[in-house]
Amino acid sequence: MREGGSAHLYHERILRARIDAWYRWTHVGCVTASVRRMTRTLLRGGVDAAGNALDLLVDAHSATILAVASPLEVVPGTELLDCSGMTLLPAPAEPHAHLDKALSMDRVPNATGDLLGACVAWLAYRPGLTSEQIAVTARAAAEELIAHGTTAIRTHVDVGPGIDLRALRALLELREQLRAQGLAELQVVAAISVPIAGAEGAPNRAMLLAAMHEGADVVGGAPHVDVDPLGATRELVAIAQCCDVPIDLHTDECLNVDALSLRELVSAAAGGRLPRGAVASHCVSLGMQTTALQREIAAQVAAAGVAIVTLPQTNLFLQARGVTCSPSRGLTAIRALLDAGAILAAGADNVRDPFNPVGRSDALETAALLVMAAHMTPHEAWDAVSAGARRAMGLPAVMLEPGAPAEILAVRGSSLADAVARASEERIVIHAGRCVSRTVVRGELLPLATIAAAT
Repeated sequence: MREGGSAHLYHERILRARIDAWYRWTHVGCVTASVRRMTRTLLRGGVDAAGNALDLLVDAHSATILAVASPLEVVPGTELLDCSGMTLLPAPAEPHAHLDKALSMDRVPNATGDLLGACVAWLAYRPGLTSEQIAVTARAAAEELIAHGTTAIRTHVDVGPGIDLRALRALLELREQLRAQGLAELQVVAAISVPIAGAEGAPNRAMLLAAMHEGADVVGGAPHVDVDPLGATRELVAIAQCCDVPIDLHTDECLNVDALSLRELVSAAAGGRLPRGAVASHCVSLGMQTTALQREIAAQVAAAGVAIVTLPQTNLFLQARGVTCSPSRGLTAIRALLDAGAILAAGADNVRDPFNPVGRSDALETAALLVMAAHMTPHEAWDAVSAGARRAMGLPAVMLEPGAPAEILAVRGSSLADAVARASEERIVIHAGRCVSRTVVRGELLPLATIAAAT
């Protein structure tokens, strides 16, 4: 049967938990099955990014790739996964999610469609949210990411008036659940509300410190919307230093060429004040600068080791609203950053909420948007959602070679470019050496007479 048929499309999805010996299947007809848990798994019959035949042997005990060749011998006691017709890739990571907001679009309409409208709608809505409500939708959004191949997630979580620490606690609990179940690694960024700087920001800074004490992994916030962007950046840098944690800031998410608080973060990193890592997300205004200034700042970013996260889908939706002549794409200076050798990552950002009404929680979608909107090659785009994303998150590099972490995505396609183009739902996801998700798609082409009879 041909994949992608117009009728009788079925999905079988497996999410395996380490805490028991069962697969959990999501299926049209409710199926469960027990399986014998094996330490080693052989992914057989696939191809690499260039389309060359490839088998991979992974080990759950060491969570590493043991062997790479074609073909590899099947030995007793090894679980066999047929990857015929699939491309084997380093699993993507999501460097910038908002799991506390995800899947809320129907409940929180954005009246204007722009960033301000989304912020106004969300700030009015969040006081009524409970930790339990957030936990349910955050879990659902995380499972979408996992099923699409993402094995490490960094989520920003609101901390501040109206939400206090409720969302943070829900996401910290989800972090521990996903780890215990062996499904994915989750990093939680405590995103402080404004104001941040000065005496007016003191209560919010105190709440951010409380969030770090509760167990948040990363200091976050959006200093560019503070009345004092540079002062706000300095305050957040000081808190990251004090707590000895990484920092990940929403940075210059606007088309204003005068908004360059990125330079303050880069200065702090270059001065050794952020040894645990620094990430600047969005950096939209950098894409509005002259070519010479883009290159200058990109070189400074690269030298300081600051990672830049571009978020094509949400920024394409939110930016340049009302601009009818040659609107900006709302992306950062991607080519200048790549040419400078800076760490460039890409993520899905918001998914079906007031900041973005669409989105599939799929790194293949993010990569395809980078190809189309940023003119990146498929290989550059995949590097941004995999290797670049992991570097931004402070995680070990994933390569398809012996000894590397066993974080792998197998997806229908004859090469990386083909896989990005078709974005098939048919996937196998390996995290820490175990298959944690599998989606099988069956399509059937029906004769014209049968379709006519059915209608």
